Amino acid sequence: MGENANYIIEIQNVGRTFNTASGPFQALKSVNAGIPEGVLTILKGRSGSGKTTLLNIVGALDQPTTGRVIIEGQDVSRLNDYQRETLRRKKIGFVFQSVSLIPTMNAFQNVEFSMRMAGVKGDHRKRVEECLKMVGLGSRMHHMPSEMSGGEQQRVAIARAIAHGPSIILADEPTAELDSAMAAEVTKLFQEMTKKEHITIVMTTHDVGLMDAGDMVIELENGVQISQNAEA
Repeated sequence: MGENANYIIEIQNVGRTFNTASGPFQALKSVNAGIPEGVLTILKGRSGSGKTTLLNIVGALDQPTTGRVIIEGQDVSRLNDYQRETLRRKKIGFVFQSVSLIPTMNAFQNVEFSMRMAGVKGDHRKRVEECLKMVGLGSRMHHMPSEMSGGEQQRVAIARAIAHGPSIILADEPTAELDSAMAAEVTKLFQEMTKKEHITIVMTTHDVGLMDAGDMVIELENGVQISQNAEA
């Protein structure tokens, strides 16, 4: 199966088996998907369906037992540890269920610190301010995480994830700890980012209220891909 230039992410026959005390556990079984640039893809399924395992493989945090992932035409499985780390730092932004902001830094400092960690050179101020304004926190950039609601903290985490200019955002259950109104707001923000910044976003969720929010939906059940739909 050759690389398709129309896809920024290609998932080709990906399987993942973990060795457990009770024997091998197959978390993913021959998953195939092609994700175009600049779309919001919802990776849906119940808890334990393999969503996070697949997201970790796409994000080069884990490697498949079988199959491969192609990102921007590059076979991730052929990269060494340094190249995989460089891919994560330069091309991918991560948003997790737990926002993990540094509590002793304000919103501006949290976002700026992520740019330094990614090795972005020069004056970061303009980009940090731009990202915080993009997530609706232009007036709260000097507030500490403890002075913010859960939804505001998650939006800082999103600004932090996009600050270094990644082409891909991987979001693992980013709305799980938010109420339904705030979850819808965060999802709308993702939709806007795909359009304005042309970022490709893959977001896992088991929230039935958000499953129709994507341009594309990939559904997993017990590690098996049961559908891939492009939304009209």
